[in-house]
Amino acid sequence: MDLAMREEDVAFRDEVRTFLKENLTDDLKAHAKLTPGILADQDLRVEWLKRLHKRGWAAPSWPKKYGGAGFNVMQRFIWASECSAAGAPAGSNMGLSMVGPTLMGHGTKEQLDHYLPRILDGTDWWCQGYSEPGSGSDLASLQCKATSDGDDYIINGTKIWTTGAHQSNKMFCLVRTDPNAEKKQQGISFILIDEFPAEGITIDPIITLAGDHEVNQVFFDDVRVPKSNRVGKENEGWTVAKYLLEFERGGAAHGAALRNALNRLRKMASTENASDGAKLIDDPAFRRKIDETEVEVTSVEFTEHRIMSQLSNGQNPGAAASIIKLKGADTNQKITELAVEAIAYYAQPDVLEARTWGANVPPVGPDHTLMVMPKYLNTRAQTIFGGSNEVQRNIMAKAVLGL
Repeated sequence: MDLAMREEDVAFRDEVRTFLKENLTDDLKAHAKLTPGILADQDLRVEWLKRLHKRGWAAPSWPKKYGGAGFNVMQRFIWASECSAAGAPAGSNMGLSMVGPTLMGHGTKEQLDHYLPRILDGTDWWCQGYSEPGSGSDLASLQCKATSDGDDYIINGTKIWTTGAHQSNKMFCLVRTDPNAEKKQQGISFILIDEFPAEGITIDPIITLAGDHEVNQVFFDDVRVPKSNRVGKENEGWTVAKYLLEFERGGAAHGAALRNALNRLRKMASTENASDGAKLIDDPAFRRKIDETEVEVTSVEFTEHRIMSQLSNGQNPGAAASIIKLKGADTNQKITELAVEAIAYYAQPDVLEARTWGANVPPVGPDHTLMVMPKYLNTRAQTIFGGSNEVQRNIMAKAVLGL
């Protein structure tokens, strides 16, 4: 595995840096800093997507024939790394990262022709209807049902932890179409809900510990959806769902995001004082914690490079997506914990208004302390969403260790 960049990779990196310098405005960067999780303000997401779409880079991993950038594995890594280093808004468009690739793998030509252009230009914003009360990590136990009625399905039930439902006009959803299936993974179908919200759909906000409105509970009461919106065959949605989860859990440049977060932590520790009045970065105990965390970050980076090498050679990394997901989540939590330790008593005040874009409310303490506690609280969910750590360990035990 050669980690050195080729001449063409360096040229592409410089092209990306030039684009970011010209298009990533101070307002966009300042706005992105106020996002503790994955869901930025909708106006920010729309503006950034339009700039990317104009350049042809809205969908870095999509093939050019579908309107994507067609980046290779190294180019996608460079793109994600440079965006992270520059402080670009998080790529939280589920249409680009989940629905689009899933349709390319399982959708009809009509679905591809209709939905993909609308995802690219920001006409449609998607949310994910997977988890239910009691059916999170055990997703196959879901009970939201779709009853056949001629050319339509009638959907009843609920979905929970639905990120961005309040900012979306579409939903991709798993529903039970055969309640009598022998195995719980059977009898599930993958449905696209075009009219969202619509009559019979209720969206209730769930405010997180960090004080943010990212997730929701969605209720369906006799919601009619045409069968032409089904992706794949009826009762075979579990296959489609597993295909999509590879994109959700794999991601790109976890290591770059962690490295940048660690660098910010070091800078913060160089500003804050320890109990003896010296700079915190010079405290041997705290510096050791940072150095130990850096080892973890490096392990994520090298695992990611191995995956890139496999992908470049046409190999399927398989369970490596679970390894990256688990290790990245654990390491990010460690970094946010150390950040809370670094700012000490400044972690206690939570001025929610100061985190609202455009508000003229000063934070309590230095600017670099404002988002520390919100990010710490938000990252508590990282070891749960997208498949809990326990689920990832089960996958690795079976696929890697053969247990």
